[in-house]
Amino acid sequence: MKVIVDEDKCCGAGQCVLIAPEVFAQRDEDGIVILLEPEPAADQHSAVREAAAVCPGAAIEVTEQA
Repeated sequence: MKVIVDEDKCCGAGQCVLIAPEVFAQRDEDGIVILLEPEPAADQHSAVREAAAVCPGAAIEVTEQA
C-alpha cells in the first residue's frame, strides 16, 4: 500500500489522525494533514483505507501495490 495526501484538498477535519495516528498527523498552525508513513505496515492498512473513505476533502489517495 502507498498513501499520498493532497494538502490543497485538506480541510483540517482531523478524522485521519483520529483513525490512523501512526500514519497521519496535523500541522499545528493550520491543521493540514501531515503524512507520517507513506507506506504503512500491513496492520495499518484497514485504518488507512477508513481514513481515506471518511476524509471530507478527499485529500487521501491509497494505492495497492502488488
